Order: sequence, then structure tokens, then C-alpha cells
Amino acid sequence: METQKPSRLLPTAVILFAIGMVASLALLLPPVRDSSTALVTTLYVVALGAPAGFLLGLVFALRSGRRSR
Repeated sequence: METQKPSRLLPTAVILFAIGMVASLALLLPPVRDSSTALVTTLYVVALGAPAGFLLGLVFALRSGRRSR
């Protein structure tokens, strides 16, 4: 039986998803929305980490699933 080295895909997916969700929630705050365009644009781009992290989590789940015989 072979031992597999631990995958860094799941921790990366969780961190990316969490950062994206925090940025998404920050965009809902009125002081952030009324601030400069650069800040809002930056938070919008960072918020795209949530779907990217979700997709990485799905890839991890599919790759680490048990194969049927």
C-alpha cells in the first residue's frame, strides 16, 4: 500500500474561498462602497477568489474520492 503525500489543494481552496467571502462582505458596507473606485475594484477582484476557491474544493473532492472496483 502506497502512502500519499498530503495535498495542498484543500487548504489553498479554503483560504482562497475565505478571503473571497470576506471581500464580498466588505463590498456590502456603505463606507467601502462610497470610497474610491480603486478600492472597490480591488475588492471586487479579490472577491472573485470565492468562486475560484469553491472550484478548487470541487477539484480536490473529485481527485481524492475513492474509486469503485
